[in-house]
Amino acid sequence: MIPQEIIRQKRNGETLSEGDIQSFIAALASGQLSEGQIGAFAMAVWFKGMSREEVVALTLAMAHSGDTLSWTDIDRPIADKHSTGGVGDNVSLMLAPIAAACGLAVPMISGRGLGHTGGTLDKLEAIPGYTITPDATLFRKVVKDVGCAIIGQTGALAPADGKLYAVRDVTATVDSIPLITASILSKKLAAGLQTLVLDVKVGSGAFMAEPKDAETLARALVDVANSAGVRTSALITDMNQPLADAAGNAVEIRNCLEFLAGGKKNTRLEAAVLAFAAEMLMKSGLASSLRDGETRAADALASGRAAEKFARMVHLLGGPSDLLQAPDKYLVKAPVTKPVPAPRPGWLCGCDVREIGMTVVDLGGGRRHPDDRIDHRVGISDILPLGTAVEQGDPIALVHAASEASADAAVAALTANYRIDERQPAIPTVVCQRIAAR
Repeated sequence: MIPQEIIRQKRNGETLSEGDIQSFIAALASGQLSEGQIGAFAMAVWFKGMSREEVVALTLAMAHSGDTLSWTDIDRPIADKHSTGGVGDNVSLMLAPIAAACGLAVPMISGRGLGHTGGTLDKLEAIPGYTITPDATLFRKVVKDVGCAIIGQTGALAPADGKLYAVRDVTATVDSIPLITASILSKKLAAGLQTLVLDVKVGSGAFMAEPKDAETLARALVDVANSAGVRTSALITDMNQPLADAAGNAVEIRNCLEFLAGGKKNTRLEAAVLAFAAEMLMKSGLASSLRDGETRAADALASGRAAEKFARMVHLLGGPSDLLQAPDKYLVKAPVTKPVPAPRPGWLCGCDVREIGMTVVDLGGGRRHPDDRIDHRVGISDILPLGTAVEQGDPIALVHAASEASADAAVAALTANYRIDERQPAIPTVVCQRIAAR
């Protein structure tokens, strides 16, 4: 295999063979390629694209570039969900235990925050003692005993993806749909899944701001995943406002605990969680329809079975056994809290969700550089949903900050961010579109 020949072929718009792709990725994983060669390959793909067959081959090659997981000793359907990232998107924290309470096994390998979007692992690290990188034995034990475990990716799973992504990040090739598709799915295939549901965000807080771009990505993911042998569907969901009423780390864990206790009924967050649970259950054959799946998921939540699953998962992975009963005992609080007052009366009609995410980053709740340390205390809570009527001075949200100065800056940013109108706006449903296998 001559790397520059493969790069030349793709640069010229030719279709790469499965064997060439496998050879290139094997060389990448073993350290035989230079960063220049990896970057040139990524740029060639960015400009010339890939056929579905090429993306399937790339996905499978990266999935098998390291360890792969097998769950033959677990007598449950193996399922997972992946989100393209958003603000206040803590769906995974509640979805995994709900799915487990309904009979699925969910080995959920999650990531950290990226840019303005929050990361599931960063949120879980707000729980004292929670181990996001358990050894394989403990990971398997928790999945088998509880039905779900949310952990971070190890370097042994799809290592080629990590090396390729590091170069994409510095060569302006992150936003290539073939490369995004292979990156997301390679890790999921390496995790040994049977079924997968994808959450593709669209709107001002999403990486895909335009509906047509979100649909293109969702279709690519669904088609490639099914071609690679994993039964997959996708929901395109609205990210033109924060999904939960909290954005941050400890504040989102509190939001999760309140949700599991039944405190977030009739919210967009509940609608999203139940929709994904229904999709997972139907895709895995444990529900006869989406309505049946949603009913089963709602019952697992209302009965407390999902909360029990979450509590057991947290405890087995090193966290406190009484987190649900005594969250104030364990979740750190910011020293400064300040309300965000509505500057005038009217209806909350819009906001720039990316800027809300960046406000959390500015508070210290996210990273501008990979080695930045996160302040788990800070964030935004009590965020009013769009379509809410407010009077002048009513709190739109509550800022949690490490200092008076950072709190004041966040309040000013959020006050300027929200648009208030005299007329009640039409708010889109949280699930915009379903993309199924063709």
